Amino acid sequence: MIEQSILLKGSPMSFKIRGKKSPLFITLLLVLTLFAGLTAGYFSAHGITENGKFEAFSRKVFQNEVSGSTLTLHYTLAHPEKQGIRRKKASLGTVPTDMKNTYQICSQYEKKLKSFRYSRLSTENQLTLDSMLLYYHTEKSLGDNYLLQEPLGPSLGIQAQLPVLLAEYAFYEDRDITDYLNLLTTIRPYFQSILKFEKKKSEAGFFMSDTTLDRVLAQCSAFIQNPDNNYMLEIFSQKLKAYGKLSEKDQEQLNLTHKQILKEKVLPAYQTLIEGLEQLRGTGKNTGGLVNFSGGKEYYQYLLKSQVGIYIPVEKLEKRLTQQLSTDSQEISELLKQHPQLLTLLNEKMDLPDMEPTRVMELLEKNIQQDFPSTASVDFEIRSVHKSMEEFLSPAFYLTPPMDTGAPNVIYINHGRQISNLELFTTLAHEGFPGHLYQTVYFGRQSPSHIRYLIDYSGYVEGWATYVESYAYDYAADYLSAGTLSSQEASACTRLSWLNRSVNLCIYSLLDVGIHYHGWTPAQAARFLNLFGIRDAAVTAEIYRYITETPANYLKYYVGYLNFLDLKEEQQSLLGENFDLKSFHQKILEIGPVQFPVLRKYMNEKL
Repeated sequence: MIEQSILLKGSPMSFKIRGKKSPLFITLLLVLTLFAGLTAGYFSAHGITENGKFEAFSRKVFQNEVSGSTLTLHYTLAHPEKQGIRRKKASLGTVPTDMKNTYQICSQYEKKLKSFRYSRLSTENQLTLDSMLLYYHTEKSLGDNYLLQEPLGPSLGIQAQLPVLLAEYAFYEDRDITDYLNLLTTIRPYFQSILKFEKKKSEAGFFMSDTTLDRVLAQCSAFIQNPDNNYMLEIFSQKLKAYGKLSEKDQEQLNLTHKQILKEKVLPAYQTLIEGLEQLRGTGKNTGGLVNFSGGKEYYQYLLKSQVGIYIPVEKLEKRLTQQLSTDSQEISELLKQHPQLLTLLNEKMDLPDMEPTRVMELLEKNIQQDFPSTASVDFEIRSVHKSMEEFLSPAFYLTPPMDTGAPNVIYINHGRQISNLELFTTLAHEGFPGHLYQTVYFGRQSPSHIRYLIDYSGYVEGWATYVESYAYDYAADYLSAGTLSSQEASACTRLSWLNRSVNLCIYSLLDVGIHYHGWTPAQAARFLNLFGIRDAAVTAEIYRYITETPANYLKYYVGYLNFLDLKEEQQSLLGENFDLKSFHQKILEIGPVQFPVLRKYMNEKL
């Protein structure tokens, strides 16, 4: 089962920003259909070499899986016909209530992948095979615990993500406009499949708590209010105008059609979802972590593999987190001993000067040249989040472009989120250079196998973006507005700021493990947070609620970051004086998003 994570990437600036950040991700549960043609005859007709056979196989897998949802196809390929893919009738797909067919297909994929003569494949194809094989093996391991998956949720749920993804549905040609309008009419059957899934969850004792339900319903209700002023209407009109190929009369007619569909199809679909979920109220008894569900521990371990991309015991993970917490705390103590005035400086709200986001991106693109490999010039756009969505979205996020165009590269700024200039600087590093935008562009220019765009690992993607934030804090030292500071003091201030962020993410990651694997109660979580000076009852309750609703989400960022940090230390130890930071980063970027065991395997391979 390809769990396509589209396409909005962001960082968890704090537990408060979770409207979408961390990032705004949409998981589309695609039903795979077993394709014909995986026979010796098929491959003999498409290439006699082992590389040819494997590439034909992976290409066919990609074609079948990317076509499962119009939304997935459109965000992956701007022009699918040029890739030999015929568009199907517009559909969002369905959320399956029975995974037998999916697991069967995973097994068949596994079997086929193991049949290739590994030694005769190129390094690039070996890498793709290793990633695919581990992916399908992991997906199959979900087993009977698939009902613990949750397509809905106040922070990362499909009901919140779908309007944004539809609003950002790009128009490359006339067919895209038609597909978009038809897609709107399929929301109701898609939601009905979700309700069927949620009912099955309820019957199994896995439905969400009433507290979570209330928050999901509130989001749905907010979206359907004021239908004549729904933000999707304005954005659609703007996109038609920007498309530039339609007369004013045609635009007017399309706007009327769009408004009619919104009122008669989209909003009633949300109302159907509201009513269906309301019928399940009271059936969700668990207000705590996954461990309180039957199979919850196993499902949590599955998330560590499938989402974070790590394959180690939870106890080893906890040990690594605790080690980093101790290391960072010691460095903070040393910094404060060397610079006793640092806390005073920070408390005085020392900050960077005001800079436009575009200017920040330009500075970052220049700064990273000292530590990261160069790439050809990248065009990007800075856009503002629509005012009606400011409450629900993060301070900034990156919209991944289709793989066949590599453009546009768009970063959205949420002006409704008040963050410091330093936070804006490091957030744009996370989203732009050398974070998501830079990593995505660099990977795309390696011409990877198309299937690699679907088998995407959040641990690598978000871990990389978090890892490079630490460099951005160093770069920011050059722009501190406090003119009385020495360069050493400025560096110490930004270093302390990064360490503070690292410690916070580490605390939330440990809390995630505590809640979902060990079953910590709100009281236990509060006592743990109290150890680090977080004592406000409302704040601790909010942190607990967010983590219960988004298991393993913080780990994608922080544990991903730690894996890159550990890789760097391993390479430094291995290479000694021959270690080159830029070359290290280049290897990581060339390999691209994979599970961390696969990444480690190929770090010493020359691609």
